[in-house]
Amino acid sequence: MDTVTEGHAMFAPPVAESQGPSAPPASMFDNMPGYEGTVAGGGGFLPPPIPAQPAPHPTPGPEQPHWNIPSISEDTARDAFSLYASSKCCYSSAPAKDGVITNMEAFNTYRYRLETFTESRSTEWSHEPYQGQPVDAFTMQPPGPWDIPVKAPTFFVEGQQKIKVPYTSSMKPCHGCVGMGRNPCKDCAGSGNKVCWVCNGSGVRHGDDRCLHCNGRGRENCSSCHGQGSKQCSICRGKQQLLVYINLTVKWTNNSEDYVVEQSSGLQVANLSQVSGKELFRDSQYMVYPVMGFPDPMVVQAAQRLVADHQGKFSQTSRILQQRQTIELIPVTKVIYTWKGKTYVYFVYGNEFKVHTNDYPATCCCSVM
Repeated sequence: MDTVTEGHAMFAPPVAESQGPSAPPASMFDNMPGYEGTVAGGGGFLPPPIPAQPAPHPTPGPEQPHWNIPSISEDTARDAFSLYASSKCCYSSAPAKDGVITNMEAFNTYRYRLETFTESRSTEWSHEPYQGQPVDAFTMQPPGPWDIPVKAPTFFVEGQQKIKVPYTSSMKPCHGCVGMGRNPCKDCAGSGNKVCWVCNGSGVRHGDDRCLHCNGRGRENCSSCHGQGSKQCSICRGKQQLLVYINLTVKWTNNSEDYVVEQSSGLQVANLSQVSGKELFRDSQYMVYPVMGFPDPMVVQAAQRLVADHQGKFSQTSRILQQRQTIELIPVTKVIYTWKGKTYVYFVYGNEFKVHTNDYPATCCCSVM
């Protein structure tokens, strides 16, 4: 039976703080046939196997006639400008309402877009607390990473799926707690108690008065581990064993790249990424053939470059499932107007009639008092 002499604190001997391994050791993972390079945390994307049959050759898409978009009217330009001004809290509506349009010039331009929809696969060793799951390692040869069937999403819709590779699951002692299910508490170094915060470990207060908070012990139960000196292992959740297996990650990505023909209106090309245009051409197949016969040679050259670049780049680390190329005609109108004797410029562009201007003449500084 322990006795505590009044006025003398009781101290527990210090216990070394346990630091479990941050990552499982390499010896924890079996050497699985066909997955020899798999590591914890993933080891990059796996190149797809060479197709057993040659891929179908792309066919040229149909030639499209030259399309054009009628220039917008002054009323449309003015309405778009008024809507733009009203969306800005610090803009007066006067220039949009009272400004006089003196000139409108169309700078319609083309946007070529190539989309390459790919499937990539990667593997990594994973683990989870063992709770009676099937253990099937070495009962059969595991299927190769590209032999595991998956249901692909709709073309050009990105997605991801994780699959436990069959015949790779085994049961191992937890590396975080060495199979004990619990780890020493870090807050109290495994002692189950800490220095009393009221008496700072002395066991007394105000002279020789016994500290009522710790009853004169000088220490109090650790609130983190409830006085047990240990806490449940966060890796195995107290189960002591782990199910170790190879996880396959299948990722579908829509790799999209645009080319916009330069136009001399003064509007930055970056602005056009926010709007849509009139679609003139669409071609979708396993492998597309660069667009031919288009009236703007810059679009033809961009198509040749991007198609060759995508097919060479993405076939190395992924499987190309489908490609799609489109050409849009984006309306761009440069509007020159006068207000209070000075000349200003704004642009109306895209099917959405979006407006951009660098010199709106009537703004104020907004402040919140």
